[in-house]
Amino acid sequence: MSLTDLLSILPQTLLQGLLLGFVYAMVALGYTMVYGVLGLINFAHSEIFMIGAVAGLEVFRYLGKSGNPFVILLLAFVVAAVVSGIVAMLIERLAYRPLRRRGGKNVLVPLITAIGVSFLLQDLVRAIEALWHNEFNMQYPSYDSFNYDIFSAIGSPLGLILARTGLIVIVVSIVMLLALNYLVNRTKLGKAIRAVAQDMSTAGLMGINADTIISRTFLIGGALAGIAGVLFGLIYTNITPYSGFQPGIKAFTAAVLGGIGNIPGAVVGGLVLGELETLGGTYLGFLTRGNFGSEYAQVLAFLILILILLFRPQGLFGQNVSEKV
Repeated sequence: MSLTDLLSILPQTLLQGLLLGFVYAMVALGYTMVYGVLGLINFAHSEIFMIGAVAGLEVFRYLGKSGNPFVILLLAFVVAAVVSGIVAMLIERLAYRPLRRRGGKNVLVPLITAIGVSFLLQDLVRAIEALWHNEFNMQYPSYDSFNYDIFSAIGSPLGLILARTGLIVIVVSIVMLLALNYLVNRTKLGKAIRAVAQDMSTAGLMGINADTIISRTFLIGGALAGIAGVLFGLIYTNITPYSGFQPGIKAFTAAVLGGIGNIPGAVVGGLVLGELETLGGTYLGFLTRGNFGSEYAQVLAFLILILILLFRPQGLFGQNVSEKV
């Protein structure tokens, strides 16, 4: 492929990176919100994302193609957000809260607990789907209404192809991110979340129930991850009980890239990582003269994480999070 050909597909590549970046950003918000409040890396968050994708798929399976696909999609978003949010709350209540109340200082204990919960959720979903549908690879349905190219009627001067699915990803992601920003900065709950994140003990003295606020933080982060799971299923169609692992690790990388604990940073980190991964998958073979193919684009996320931790561990936005007690 010549340089001219590669440049001609650059706009489409950037668009695909944008779609992937929005998914990473929505998942990264769950990581950064929980870390901002508890100083905890909730590695089980990637499985909450996967559960949202599976819950959304079950809605499509149950309703089939008998109704309006956009109404079915809306129901899938709602069900995925509710299911993932509830699962996230249960994880906090059953796994993390007992550890927090014991007051242990060993940071490895909650980290190992999070990894254990992650494995538990993977195998639990695998067992349920095996018993219910006898399936491991689960396929999102295809609707002509979703696959329609919005540029087909008017033509695109850059040769862009944007299916309605891609437009849905962009619009839903922006709406959810704006809603989260409003909730955190303009509502009473948001003020309570910021107060607990700043100083949990002092917030308790001022009448804020820290356990309730932490539970609601998990609920919000889980709901966002559930919606992101449905968006991921719409884009990539095939999901498994292990589909949350790689997007979860990359979303965590995005959170670190933007500055862990920084909500705008998580969004920017997700978009940057999505673009870098997509550009790498498209152009890596050309730049290395065929020595490294598109499969090595997956390495970029981990390489970026290593470089960030080495040279700028506070992330691009330089957010310093105070020590949690």
